[in-house]
Order: sequence, then structure tokens, then C-alpha cells
Amino acid sequence: MAEVVERPWVKSYPKEVPLSLDYPEVGAFYLLERGVQVAGSRDALVFFGKRTSYQELYRATLSLAASLQRIGVEKGTRVALLLPNCPVYPMAYYALLKIGAIVVQLNPMYTPYELNQLLEDSGAQIAITLDILAVKFQEALERGLVDRLIVARMKEFLPFPLNLLFPLKVRKEPRLDSSRYGERVMDFAPLVGSPQRPTPVEVDPDEDVAVFQYTGGTTGISKAAMLTHSNLVANTVQTRAWTYKSKDAREVVMCVLPFFHVYGMTAAMNVGFYMGSTLILVPRFDVKEVVKLIGKYKVTMFPGVPTIYVAINQYAAQHKVDLSSVEVCISGGAPLPVEVAQEFERITGGKVVEGYGLSEASPVTHANPVWGKRKFGSIGLPFPDTDARVVDPETGEDLLVGEVGELVVQGPQVMKGYWNRPKETAQALRNGWLHTGDMAKMDEEGYFYIVDRKKDMIISGGYNIYPREVEEVLYEHPKIMEAAVIGVPHDYKGEIVKAYVVLKKGEKLTVEEVVEFCKGRLAPYKVPKEVEFADDLPKSMIGKVLRRELKEKELLKKK
Repeated sequence: MAEVVERPWVKSYPKEVPLSLDYPEVGAFYLLERGVQVAGSRDALVFFGKRTSYQELYRATLSLAASLQRIGVEKGTRVALLLPNCPVYPMAYYALLKIGAIVVQLNPMYTPYELNQLLEDSGAQIAITLDILAVKFQEALERGLVDRLIVARMKEFLPFPLNLLFPLKVRKEPRLDSSRYGERVMDFAPLVGSPQRPTPVEVDPDEDVAVFQYTGGTTGISKAAMLTHSNLVANTVQTRAWTYKSKDAREVVMCVLPFFHVYGMTAAMNVGFYMGSTLILVPRFDVKEVVKLIGKYKVTMFPGVPTIYVAINQYAAQHKVDLSSVEVCISGGAPLPVEVAQEFERITGGKVVEGYGLSEASPVTHANPVWGKRKFGSIGLPFPDTDARVVDPETGEDLLVGEVGELVVQGPQVMKGYWNRPKETAQALRNGWLHTGDMAKMDEEGYFYIVDRKKDMIISGGYNIYPREVEEVLYEHPKIMEAAVIGVPHDYKGEIVKAYVVLKKGEKLTVEEVVEFCKGRLAPYKVPKEVEFADDLPKSMIGKVLRRELKEKELLKKK
């Protein structure tokens, strides 16, 4: 018998948004293809002032797809992308989807140590990157973790005179000596210059995986959420329906959220192209530059995280700005403070609503209505065709309105499972429901509230940091006996990483030495910003370190 789900959010739905949608049964390359069809002669991309039309992007993408097939990329081949937001990203991403290959999303901030772990896990033996990042693959090339490295030259995507100045700016940065690897290191440019078209590949949207999206989940161990073509198409169509006042071939999207992050991939890139929008690509957030770009290109849609809106609010308080073009912002990644949203709306005249998602759901499952009833502090209502429940984390029984339990969700955007991790998949996907690990409650009108994030996860500037991952690096230090990592409150980033360290008997270590040790093994946002040396750590009866007590201790200090 089918499970009966109470849906009190039905009565709260904006009348313009259907409770159920039609989803085309197609491969996710369709998202770009539709954009090409509706956009006409519009620009698809603007990168440091250099414009790329939809037709130019489409031709380059198909050419790259054919070239990738020529070097052996087939349906199901895993190909790693280590790229910031730049024109190479959508070309590579959609070229891979076109030929049925799997995009392995990697963060350019990763150290070689982290990168190699994920290359091994994913089995991606082909990677695409920029010349300024290629040196990170040196060890992977030496060890045979990658067979082919495709390298794009940043200057080729910059307008004059930046294309001349950029090589001078980065001339002291370490570079990969590609001559050592012969044909294993390839130039990107010729691959997009060919007039060839790819051999058609049949994709099963429901079964075939499009993207490996790495997530630490609740355990801190990186695992790849397998997102199918149907998952990506569904979440794009759902998000588009939610922003029903936005128009095809009209919007200008600020793409400061990185595309390698599941939120940026969907809310900025996939939705942006699906609508035939112009995407303003920003590889690194700089508040002055972003404010300038909003004014120059009349940005209308601006998906972001609270720290971005905080920075813009602070900048606008000190400088004259014109952000009046901004109409829609969906905020995710961390709780959105009411005062931040209200101030940003005062400055722009647009709407900022809080939503919720996770890598395993492509990612969006909930959002406040953009033009309907919003509840600050709430993550809003489930998306069309998305069911959500609050259950007892021990028994799985449904809880009453207002009671706190684990949020579980079900919908067409929910992943197929974790790559090569059947045990974790079975734990996350139970009876068709995705267990988020987040504690939540629902009110009588069907609005959901996250009461507590995954128990120990740290959210710093929108990035998820898993304490265990940082702790394991600290344990590698020969002078450290024990370590525990927590998040401590921070005015701008929400939280920062703090490490408690117990040294081995007779050893000495400075805060600076601990930080330096971590810098070589962790992305910058994961490196502890505070370090405290302790004689011992609070533990349970079975010897488990009680991070909760450390957090309570920190909160007492702040009072």
C-alpha cells in the first residue's frame, strides 16, 4: 500500500506554481540546448568583459564533445573538472553530458593531497583544468592517477588587454612542466576548434549518472552522490517554476557561486542556461567587483549564500551603489539572518528568500515563495513533486506539527545513491526517502525550519566542513596525541574552524606550526583559524570525544 503523506503545504502554495510538473525525459545536455533555442542572439557568458554568444558556446561544446570521444571518452567515463567559474566550465560540463560521460566535480581550492584521494575514489583518469591549476595534478600524473590532463590557457578567455597582462601577473606562480608528460598533457584550445560533431549517444535519463557530486555527508568521509540526468533536469525545471515571474531570454544571472558546488551548478548554471539567460561569470568573490558587475550588466537574478549578502550590505553602507536591477535571490548554504535579508531587499528592491538543499538532492528541496508568503527563519515549502516529513530519528515514526526530528525528503531530484558505497546508500535512502541528517520541524502551514544542522558539521562562508576530515589531518602530525575540531561563531562567516589539540608527552608545538601543517593538506577554508592546546579532551564512557561539550564551553566564553 502506498505511503500516505500529509501535505499541509498545499494550502500555502503560490497559485502560480503547480504542485506537480511535467519533466522532459531527456539527457541533461537538453538544459543548454533549450537555452540555445530560446536565447536567439543573446550572450550566454560574460567573463571579465569578454562575451560569448549562445551560438559560440554551443559550437565549442559540440566540438569539444567530439574531440573527447576521439581521445577515448565514452558513455560512463568519469572525467574530473578542476575549474573555477570560467567559460571552460560550461563547455566541458555540457560536452561530457552530451556524450554520456560523468562529470566529477572537484574544488579548485583542494590541495594535491585531497585531489588525489578523490581521483582514486572516482576512478577519473581524465581531467580538465586551467594552466594556473595544472601543477596540482603533478603527483597524480606521476602516480598514474590520471592518464590524460587537458589544460586550458586562462589568457585565451580574457579580453584585451587582460590577456596580455594576466601572464605577467601569474608569472611567479608554480607551473606544471607539461613537456615531461608528452601526449598525456593536452591543450584545450584545439579540442574546441574542430568543426566535427559528436557521435550520438543514447542516454537513459533515469538510470545514467550525469554528475559525481562529492559530499562529506554526516561521516566526514568524502563520497560521491550519483546525480542522474533526470535528477538535474527535474531540479532545474522545479527551480524555474518557483521563479515564475522571471522570463526566458531576458534574465542576467550573477554566477559568483562556484559551479563545482551543487548549488551553483543548479541554481546559477543549469537554471541560467535553461532560461536562455546571460551568465556573468565570477571566479572569486570580491565585493567591490561584484557590486560593479551588478550595476554594469543589470543583473536580475543572484543566487548566493548569506555571507555574500552580508558583505554587499556592509559595502553599500559605505559606498554609493546601484543594485536596483536585482529582482530574485534564493539564499542557501547556511541560515539567512532576517536582518541581512531585509537590508539587502532595502538596498536592491528585489526579493531574497531562504531555501534548503543538499548534494544528494541536486540540491534544492525547499524554498520560501519568492512573491508569496515568506517566513523568515524558515526554509519554506517543499518544491513541486517533493514530499517532506519530520520523523523520529530513532524509530522513523512521523512527528506532529512543531515537533523536532529528522527531515526526510522524496522527489525526482533525489540521487541514485553513493558511488561504490552500498552501506552508506542504504543508510541515506530508506524506503524511497532521503534521510538528510538535519533536525527540523514543520508548522501548521507546511513551512519547514531547520533547528540544527548535521550534528557536527561546520558551515563557514557557505562551505561545509566536516570535523573528522580536519581531525584526521591533525592526527598525522607526529607531535599530536589527540585532536578535536568544532565550529565557533563568527560574525561574517557564520562559523570558523577551531581545533583543540593535546600534545604527546614532552612535545612542544606552536599555533602557527599547527596551522602551517594543515595548510599543506587542506583547502584554505578548512584550515583551523583558532587552535587551543589542552591537557585532555572531554570524552564519553566509551572514549568518544564529546564535541558538544567543547561547543558549550565556547558559547559560554562568548557570553
